[in-house]
Amino acid sequence: MRLCAALMALALFGPAGAAAQPVLKPGDGAQAPALKLKDLEGREHALEAYRGKVVLVNFWATWCEPCKEEMPSIERLRRSLEGRPFAALAVNLAEPDARVHAFLAKVPLGFPVLMDRDAAAAKAWKARMLPATFIVGTDGRVRYSYIGELDWSREPVRKQIVELLPR
Repeated sequence: MRLCAALMALALFGPAGAAAQPVLKPGDGAQAPALKLKDLEGREHALEAYRGKVVLVNFWATWCEPCKEEMPSIERLRRSLEGRPFAALAVNLAEPDARVHAFLAKVPLGFPVLMDRDAAAAKAWKARMLPATFIVGTDGRVRYSYIGELDWSREPVRKQIVELLPR
């Protein structure tokens, strides 16, 4: 039983003292797909307007438990990088405004929630599973991606994003 627990811990956390491996999957460096959507207040946001910033683009839905669980960590990451050229955009996948407003009443976010009403943006970004997150560099190219729930405020993840910020 102890051996089983030790093997599971090794599989989950790696050997003690091992160097932290990159968490985010490197992107192919291709230009990010276009993204132009309205937020819940009807203001339009275009990814190209964020050029010069590192942008976290997260595709999510309120029916997706892992999506809801990771939102506070995206907010913590955003706050930790406040004043730096970083932005986060949450792209909700085809849900009614009322459902998204109800979620935001419980989990306030300091970044725009964009409405992908027909899932066209998710298709263009090939976000086939949720949550799906893409890190876009200051040049508009996809530098990293991650599919699934992640604590975005963890230091190894934050470090990978900070390395993309202009010096």
